[in-house]
Formats: sequence, C-alpha cells, structure tokens
Amino acid sequence: MRLRTHGRNSVGDRCTRLALVLALGGLLSGCGPVPAPAQSPRSDERPFWHAEFDGKAGSRPPERFWTTETGNRDAEGWGNDELQYYTDDAANSALDGGGHLAISARPAPAASELPCYTQEFCTWTSARLTTAGKVALTHGRVEIRAKMPTGTGLLPAIWMLGDNGVEWPGQGEIDICEVVGGEPRTVYGTAHGPTYFNEDGIDGSTTLAADASQAFHTYAVDKQPRRITWSVDGEPYFTLTPSKLPAPRDWVFEQDMHLLLNVAVGGDWPGPPDSSTPSPATMTVDYVRFYGKGRA
Repeated sequence: MRLRTHGRNSVGDRCTRLALVLALGGLLSGCGPVPAPAQSPRSDERPFWHAEFDGKAGSRPPERFWTTETGNRDAEGWGNDELQYYTDDAANSALDGGGHLAISARPAPAASELPCYTQEFCTWTSARLTTAGKVALTHGRVEIRAKMPTGTGLLPAIWMLGDNGVEWPGQGEIDICEVVGGEPRTVYGTAHGPTYFNEDGIDGSTTLAADASQAFHTYAVDKQPRRITWSVDGEPYFTLTPSKLPAPRDWVFEQDMHLLLNVAVGGDWPGPPDSSTPSPATMTVDYVRFYGKGRA
C-alpha cells in the first residue's frame, strides 16, 4: 500500500471469474489458463504463527510481534501524500476486549499540530502496525479475518513487504486486501515489484455482497513457489505467476515477507475525506494466521 496512483492494471478479473465457474468445460477463449484454487488449510493443520488479540480492552498488541510505526512528514506522507499522522496511542490501535484488534482513524485533536508532508499539519490520526523483523511468511498461506472501514477518503490495507533489504519497489509488495474510498464492496489484491509498481501494479479484484464494513471476511493470500493466489472467504479471485509479469526475472516473491495493517486517510488514490467520512473509521481484526513455512 505504498506509492500508488492506481490506474488499475487488472489481469482479467472477468476471465478469472469465468474460469472458476467453467473450469470443467475446457479452454476459455481469450481468458488464458485456469488459475489454481487457493489452498485452504487442512483441518488438522496448525498455523506456525497466529495472533488472536485476546486481552484487556485498551491494551496494545504485544511488542514481541508488532511494531507501531509513527509519523507522516518524515515518511513523506507514506509515499501517497496521505493526511493521517500515525501514532502509537491506544486511541488509534488497541485490543477491544472482545478478541479483536481495532485500528482507528480519527480527526486529529484540536491544536495537536502534527507535522504533515502535503500540508502544515495532519488533520487525522491513525495507526500502522507491522511484523517487520519479527514475523514473516516464506511459503504458505496468510489469513486475516477482518471488518474493513469504508467511506470517502479512506484506504484501509492488509499487505506484505519483502525482507530482502532492497529499496522499494525491488523489495516486493503483496497487497492482500485494499478497500478504497467510495468503492465499499470492491476488494483489490495487488503485487508490486521492480518493473510493475504504482499504477502499473498487477492486480485483481472481487466484489462483496455488501459493504466491507458490514461484516467480517477472511482475506487471504496463498504464497507458493512462483505462484500467488488471492482469495476472500475461501473463494480465489486472482492468481499471479512469473509469466504475467513484464519480465519473468522480475519475480521477487521467493523470500520472507512481513505483514502490515493500517488505515490511511486521503492521498493519491482515495482522495480527501469529507463530511461523510466516518469517525472513527475502524479496521477490526479478529485474527491473523500464518500457515506453512516462515519465521516467528
């Protein structure tokens, strides 16, 4: 969820959906190969790492696994000219006492004077949590059950960055779920790499039955050697392989990748918030689970 103006560069969403429905019917003209289904965890499989967010209301997620990044101006608007100042305050990220992590964007307190990149002061606060240097997935499946906030100017995101030490976009990025601004039923899954980033990120999307803020959904990525499949509630909607890149050698996903959770406000893709933007705008995370191989 970094540095994007997002003119969409979708790889055949319509064809992907048709392929899933008609896979038994042979080749589909113009749609390319049928993507492999996402690999759901076996009933007897245990995650090698998980976060269930049980704890006292108002307590922060454990520092053993989570780092809370802060600021705005020094981070150059987080690469997207965003308007929120990320804090480590419990008002912006804390357990809710009911088994969830709540990440909330709120209008900045009066006279807070939080330095912003695109204007003098940030008008919103929010939170950005990462497992960088603590937990990472090499190959396998990451699942996040969450309820995403929606509304004008909002961009909540569940995503991953590579641990290869290379500057972005060579670092590699997998956006597991983004719900942008005024598209409350659309879920985007995107990959960014050395020659496909910003508006050229390669993505797919799917449409929910209702606004993403109305119910919990399980957003997942199955990250296997040279194949990544995105799904919602166990239904795959997009698969990426090296053959779909500008050059197959630009595949940068055979590495450890850590997780990020954040709610951004304003910026290049969703545009500015307005009087209709909900406050607080909260991403409620029920759990995070990593299956397969990785570091924890």
